[in-house]
Amino acid sequence: MTRKSRYLIFALVAFAVIAAAVYYMKRPKPVPVVVAAVDRGRVTAAVANTRAGTVKACRRAKLAPPVGGRVSRLPVREGDRVKGGEILLELWNDDLAAQVRVSESEAAAAHTAVEEACLMAAQSRRESDRAVTLKGKGLATDEASERAQANADASGSRCRAASERAKMADAAVDMARASLERTILRAPFDGRIADVTSELGEFVTPSPPGIPTLPAVDLIDDSCLYISAPIDEVDAPAVRIGMDVKITLDSIPGRAFSGKVRLIMPYVLELEKQARTVDVEADFLSAADTKGLLPGYSADMEITLNARDNVVRVPTEAVLEGGRVLVLRADGLIEERKITSGIANWKSTEVLSGVAEGDRVITSLDRKDVKPGAYGVAETPGASAK
Repeated sequence: MTRKSRYLIFALVAFAVIAAAVYYMKRPKPVPVVVAAVDRGRVTAAVANTRAGTVKACRRAKLAPPVGGRVSRLPVREGDRVKGGEILLELWNDDLAAQVRVSESEAAAAHTAVEEACLMAAQSRRESDRAVTLKGKGLATDEASERAQANADASGSRCRAASERAKMADAAVDMARASLERTILRAPFDGRIADVTSELGEFVTPSPPGIPTLPAVDLIDDSCLYISAPIDEVDAPAVRIGMDVKITLDSIPGRAFSGKVRLIMPYVLELEKQARTVDVEADFLSAADTKGLLPGYSADMEITLNARDNVVRVPTEAVLEGGRVLVLRADGLIEERKITSGIANWKSTEVLSGVAEGDRVITSLDRKDVKPGAYGVAETPGASAK
């Protein structure tokens, strides 16, 4: 090889190196992107409440006596546990209690009178029977027999009249007891006292028709709790009783409870300045889950409409409008692909075609210069774009 040839080869190599260096210096820098690998797993289609739901007690009674009066007994306070039938509040009722005692005494006297009248009636009937026997033997006159029969009939009538008066006396006792009971407020079921708005010695009055007033005692059965939450009217037709529900509570972050739809309200709420919704209720699957929960906690529900296992899926945040995703190829080129999607939720979307398991889809779609044809580089976990 001549010296001239060697110089020529050296010049060509030097030019190539310089050109490569210039290209390397001027080429677009790869865009840092966040990627997620296409994998297989479970995807569920679900709907969630539009506004915060509420933990509610299966039974809650806001109680007040049906009559007015002064509170003479108030044996309970907020937080107390009570049994069904236990006295919660009692109004002054000495007069009514006395009336009960009077009625009971009158009833006792009436029953004694019944016993006396009926004994006399039995005696009169025996005398009438003897008179009839003696008449048959010719030992008594017709007049004596008829008089004995009349006395027996009259005594029987007095016995029956006394029995009816005793029934009236018993009814008067029931009425007096009912009047007395109207001044006593009892727990209709086992539960816990949520609130007491009355004080000993205060006067309470029943609510006038159509005008609600504060209850004297608020009683909650906290042994049975459920969730009530509003679902958008667009999503409500797909919800069915018995569907699985994931329940989350703001008061217990990081924990989810299992539930079932128990009730779908048969009407749409039309609240001013709010989207129209349908209230849906869900039971907790395990009674143990409700231990320590308080009625009134805010809650959210996610109702599972459909679920599929072992399907190809991508993060929902990677899916662009029109069913498109950006894939980071092995050579760093960002490629746009059209996918056919199946069921989806806020986290994952099922993919029927367009990408394969192991492909890397880009989830940082809001970053500048992330577009088809650009070059990207996957960020190291924990790193962030500058």
